[in-house]
Amino acid sequence: MRVISKARLRGFWETPGVEESEGALRAWYSHVSHKSVIWHSWSEVKAEFGTASLVGNCVVFNIRGNKYRLVTRVLYPSQKIFILKCMTHVEYDQDKWKVDCGCYEPAPPNRLTSTKSLPITRRKRGD
Repeated sequence: MRVISKARLRGFWETPGVEESEGALRAWYSHVSHKSVIWHSWSEVKAEFGTASLVGNCVVFNIRGNKYRLVTRVLYPSQKIFILKCMTHVEYDQDKWKVDCGCYEPAPPNRLTSTKSLPITRRKRGD
């Protein structure tokens, strides 16, 4: 998986009071970004991370024994995982992150599944 972006993780673990999250977040990042990690569905994520949760269209990982929560969006076709928010469990319980992360908003249509019709081109006779 391609993790976008490690800077968001770093920004969190450099925050005063949560520096102890660094090791666990680095371990999560190293594991998920390894070239052998390829997920095609939520069930594959759940098989690998049994404590992960699906909240709307967000995947939430428990970090450091559930002391921290990492909210992500996984795009299986492109093998990308976007870091949306990292927070303490107390912040997670306040539920403000659901709006910030857009976990219950419909995903924007992608070019492969869009219902927008494509222009029809007609061939001339003799082509």
